[in-house]
Amino acid sequence: MADAVVVEERQEKALPVGWTWTTLGGITDTTRKRVKPQAYPDLRFIGMEHVEAQTMRLLGSVSAREMRSAAEYFESGDVLYGRLRPVLNKVYCPDFEGLCSAEFIVFRHVRHLDSRYLQYFLNSWDFVSFASHLNEGDRPRVNFSQLADYPFPLAPLAEQRRIVAEIEAQFTRLDAGVAALQRVQRALQRYRAGVLKAACEGRLVPQDPGDELAGALLQRILADRRARWEAGELAKMNARGKTPKDDTWKWRYKEPAPPDMAELPAVPEGWVWATLKQLITRIEAGHSPKAQGRPALIGEYGVVKVSAMSWGSFLPEENKALFPGYVPDDSLTIRAGDLLISRANTIELVGAVVLVEQDHPNLMLSDKSLRLIPASDEVSSEWLLYVLRAPTVRNFFESVATGTSDSMRNLSQEKIRAAPIALPPLSEQHRIIAEVERRLSVVAEVEATVEANLKRAERLRQSILKRAFEGRLVPQDPNDEPAGELLSRVRAERADGNVGKKKAQQLRLADM
Repeated sequence: MADAVVVEERQEKALPVGWTWTTLGGITDTTRKRVKPQAYPDLRFIGMEHVEAQTMRLLGSVSAREMRSAAEYFESGDVLYGRLRPVLNKVYCPDFEGLCSAEFIVFRHVRHLDSRYLQYFLNSWDFVSFASHLNEGDRPRVNFSQLADYPFPLAPLAEQRRIVAEIEAQFTRLDAGVAALQRVQRALQRYRAGVLKAACEGRLVPQDPGDELAGALLQRILADRRARWEAGELAKMNARGKTPKDDTWKWRYKEPAPPDMAELPAVPEGWVWATLKQLITRIEAGHSPKAQGRPALIGEYGVVKVSAMSWGSFLPEENKALFPGYVPDDSLTIRAGDLLISRANTIELVGAVVLVEQDHPNLMLSDKSLRLIPASDEVSSEWLLYVLRAPTVRNFFESVATGTSDSMRNLSQEKIRAAPIALPPLSEQHRIIAEVERRLSVVAEVEATVEANLKRAERLRQSILKRAFEGRLVPQDPNDEPAGELLSRVRAERADGNVGKKKAQQLRLADM
């Protein structure tokens, strides 16, 4: 009912003189037969992954001979429309013959419609929004039967071509601006990485010969680590009602080994290399109960996804809602000051680390997220955050992560503990952290501005399309053949075609 209202409202909108309302089914044709790719080994095959969302650019293709499942045949000038609901803005108009995934609807080129006019219409926000609320079958996809009655503003053919030319001219300028913003984004990423690299190599702030050497700091941390272990073991024994008779139980403590210095770079005077294991007492793992396919609402419990730790800061909205009745163990809830690390992710993001800024009592750790517990009050979580993101540790994590696919790599807790950590004097850590935060805050401000402009560019892209299909992008020409006459010819040709099909069918029946 809601969709019907949308359709009626759209048809009531006035169009320029010479335009007419029709429907997608009234002006387009999608009749194609599925084929076996092996029968067309010399043609190119386009999969969903080969078309870039929103931009309508082709990112690549493969030889049809490499494909095994059924495909759709297309000709130059056809329009490929991705019908899977998450990617309903994957639209492409090829200038060559080929095959494509059956997850595309293939709109055939018709004489009275500029294919690129149709392509841009299918990528406009109003249409994408409409199609996004449709689904059919066990996967969220749409079929042409659901789209056929959608109102389509048909312009005179000559004006369609002028509209397409103007869209492409404006999009070319817009794409140039977007490309410049993306270059700034990449430059900021490199600068961010350079700041962390300089910080963790002792090149960001000057050393102070009056600082206490990091070696002395490390010895205190190790002493605190052992003391906390002993306190924990003693508490366990007392809980079991056992009182140790002597100190022999303390012999069970295993002093963490220092890192292998053979492949580690030199650090500034006063610094030392340590392992993460030397600086933490333990790693706490989460749990992943059965969850729903949506984020938790206010008042609901949720379990975090790896994406909550992937992008530089903790993103609490990246979670899955737990089913009613499941209450997480309090020890697994996420608290301010938690240093979290993902044990599974892509090769670029496995081992991503974040520092939580506030309590999240309704969120729990998943089995792919780990909490690092510092061994001493003198271990700076801020320093660990930066050094775990620095190139030395990132390269280490990428080299020891296991898994056969770059899309999912894993880090064992033992590998995480083995990460090499450059440890400066405590006073220098504080100076470095302050300088890193100062510089990265400037980066964050610029990044926010760039991101805002990228979103503005996308809104402008959609604004251009909206004006185009309201007849406000280019002036009308009274000499253009009215679209109503185009539509009349389309209907006449279809009627003739249907009559021809009926006659052919009658002749086949007569021969039987």
